[in-house]
Amino acid sequence: MFADPDRDLGAVMEDVARLSVRLVFQTALEAEVAEFLGRDRYARGERVREGSRNGYSDITVKTTAGPVALRRPKVRGTLETFSSRLLGKGVTRTNALEALVISGWVRGLSMRDIEAALAETLGPDATVSKSTVSRICTAIHAQFDAFRARDLSGVDLAYLYVDASHFRYHHAADAEPVLVAYGITTDGDPLLLAVDGAAGESHDACAAFLRDLRARGLRPPLLVVSDGGPGLVGALDRVFGASRRQRCLVHRSWNALAKVSKADAAEVKADFWAMFDDVDADPGEPAVAQARRHADEFAGKWRARYPGAVACVTGDLDHLVAYLHFPRAHWRRIRHTNLIERTFGETRRRVKVIGRLPGERSCLSLVWAVLDRATGGWRGVTVTPADARLLQQLRAQLESARPAVSDDGQPDVEHPADTQAAARSDRPAAGGDVEPTVLPERPADAGDAAEMTAA
Repeated sequence: MFADPDRDLGAVMEDVARLSVRLVFQTALEAEVAEFLGRDRYARGERVREGSRNGYSDITVKTTAGPVALRRPKVRGTLETFSSRLLGKGVTRTNALEALVISGWVRGLSMRDIEAALAETLGPDATVSKSTVSRICTAIHAQFDAFRARDLSGVDLAYLYVDASHFRYHHAADAEPVLVAYGITTDGDPLLLAVDGAAGESHDACAAFLRDLRARGLRPPLLVVSDGGPGLVGALDRVFGASRRQRCLVHRSWNALAKVSKADAAEVKADFWAMFDDVDADPGEPAVAQARRHADEFAGKWRARYPGAVACVTGDLDHLVAYLHFPRAHWRRIRHTNLIERTFGETRRRVKVIGRLPGERSCLSLVWAVLDRATGGWRGVTVTPADARLLQQLRAQLESARPAVSDDGQPDVEHPADTQAAARSDRPAAGGDVEPTVLPERPADAGDAAEMTAA
């Protein structure tokens, strides 16, 4: 192939890639049959099971590099049916090609558009039929519906994160929120819990989203983490009133820096994060008390010049230090919603290219597809025996402090003071946190960097 001077090097490399894929796949298929029969080809002697090879059947696997021809081994005389773990039953396309079909579908392309695009890019032999595209799209609908309805009674959450991002469904229409909930279990595993649309980030819309989690069996988490949107804050306090609530420190830093001049922003930012980073006391009240002393020092230094920035800290300090009650190794992971924010950023970049989404169904499917694939790279937290004991103690405190419930099974306790305080402190952000144009967040340390890149 390389000796032909008339061939383009790129085309030669594509041929090499396909041959390499064919070699690896074929070798793996032969190894699967040898494992199934318990002996290599032409080997004699003791047999693990009855049966023998029975030739091959030709199969073409459609990949993003083009069609790859393989020979699927057949067996006969066995009591069990041989099924390849590599190809499975009826597999004739790779996940990458299927991902392209899914990607085109959630972008609003018709089945004909998808088929034409694959044929133009990969050749007529590599395209997929309309019926295949339809089955893929139907499967995504079914997977998303199953995700939204699955039982959560077996999930024991330590930390619940709730956030929203806005997407425009139609040209010239207002952007509408998509609410997302994900969590980390008491075993330290990350888990995507819910994706749903809402008419707005009002209290009622957010409460309905959270009540759906409870209706599907989710127990109250030990800690909920969110931004300061008053609707979301009020809903969390009502539905998960016994859980501790942590306000995202990154969002709160944006609020504080928005009230500071550019000349002092770097110093104020450094002092803001020092309040929370320079805590070496034991988790619980000792750590909270130390953070409060740091907050007093921050207020004493900056109140005269920036009373608004100081109020952002002192006005909601209880919810800025809630994470300090939990294991120290988890602190940098449970004091902000950066992980979901970065994944939302990727989704928004894709939507920006599209320009608009055909409707709520396509939007939710796209967000869910992005998040579902991102969860494979999300890191959880390490839970040591000492951490597990602390989480168990906090669970016992939560169970003993659960509020009374009304006839509809929902907590009968509202927290108007917290909601009003959130609304007052966030008023410049039109109902939520605001991101300033200068120094939006602190430099990521090693722990946060690993988390952010995972998304």
